[in-house]
Amino acid sequence: EVQLVESGGGLVQVGGSLRLSCAASGFSFDDYGIGWFREAPGKEREVVSCISSRDGHTYLANSVKGRFAISRDNAKNTVYLQMDNLKPEDTAVYYCGGSHTPFCFTQDDAMDYWGSGTLVTVSS
Repeated sequence: EVQLVESGGGLVQVGGSLRLSCAASGFSFDDYGIGWFREAPGKEREVVSCISSRDGHTYLANSVKGRFAISRDNAKNTVYLQMDNLKPEDTAVYYCGGSHTPFCFTQDDAMDYWGSGTLVTVSS
């Protein structure tokens, strides 16, 4: 069974940090580019970051550059999203998606698999 499971969300104060994890199982993880997306209340889902399958190419949305970092450990079938200096506008449900391609895709319709999401709430 294919699974992507996000964890690490929670309630944090402005300026705080969280590290999200996306653990994969049931498919060849190192053949998949992985993306992080978020959906805030009343807003459409947007891309936050992505990472290619093997060569480490990454993308960060302008809104999170300098504050977030993405990494992956193919030996652990896990992608991480380190989030620092969090702001109230980062409040959202964060989803990871997997795309069966070596590349880092920012379009959510390129994802073949999705996790169920983890909630991040940043309080001011």
